Amino acid sequence: MPEDDVDLAERYAREPVWAVVGASNDPAKYGNRIYRTLKAAGYRVYPVNLTAATVDGDRAYARVNDLPEPPTVVDIVIPPGPGTLDVVKDAHDALASAVWFQPGAEDDAAIACAEEHGIDVVRDCILVRHVAMGRA
Repeated sequence: MPEDDVDLAERYAREPVWAVVGASNDPAKYGNRIYRTLKAAGYRVYPVNLTAATVDGDRAYARVNDLPEPPTVVDIVIPPGPGTLDVVKDAHDALASAVWFQPGAEDDAAIACAEEHGIDVVRDCILVRHVAMGRA
């Protein structure tokens, strides 16, 4: 990972307010593991899921701009495609500072949209980042 990407990942990994798009109740899915890890680490983290009313017992939100406060970081754990671009547009509307693409979630159109709107883009795994920072 280029040094600038490492710096952004370290910076945003310390931000306290996150949205996890693709948060799930299925413990086998990364959306569940990421949500629970951030929550256990003391982040104010909001689950975003189009179909679930709750995730890990917490109210889930259908879209990023439905959240009760603007997230600094929007973590994307859904497959690349049109939905990813919609998430980035919502992140912009919600005044998020960064979108964090988990491995496999990267989408060229969504990344371009984020960059066009001045939203920082991080391509990294927050679970690995936590281990590297000694937080997991």
